[in-house]
Amino acid sequence: MTALTMSVLLQVSILTSGAQPYEQAHKAAMESGQPLLVLVGAPWCPACAHMKGDVVPELERRGALKGVVFSQVNVDNERDLAGRLSNAGVIPQLILYRKAADGWRRWEVTGSQSPEAVQEFLHNGETALASKPEAAAAPKAATASTAKARHMN
Repeated sequence: MTALTMSVLLQVSILTSGAQPYEQAHKAAMESGQPLLVLVGAPWCPACAHMKGDVVPELERRGALKGVVFSQVNVDNERDLAGRLSNAGVIPQLILYRKAADGWRRWEVTGSQSPEAVQEFLHNGETALASKPEAAAAPKAATASTAKARHMN
């Protein structure tokens, strides 16, 4: 019964945050060409809870998530997917895939961020907080078999 309750709570939190399950978000980004934003974290992580509970809702209030496809990946429930998407397992990790003329590009920031920093990250992809972009073919599908995908396909 506890597992069922946790599953329901997880689904409700995804629905109330505007986040889509990764598989749906990936498909939507591939079809629309919109940027894909993924928050990788865990419920036991204080910085992740801050990002999910404070920063993301503030970004939604500001309209900063319009024009992007947004997903959250729980490292405990989706360990393989989180491992393929994230860099060295550091959480929270915010990953942005943006389509460019020569393919998809990937940026990431780790740790707790302010709404302003995330908004800047979304607009530019290149902030002082972000890693250098990596060339990428396309976002990795959730069913990909590679162990440490660093780009989209």
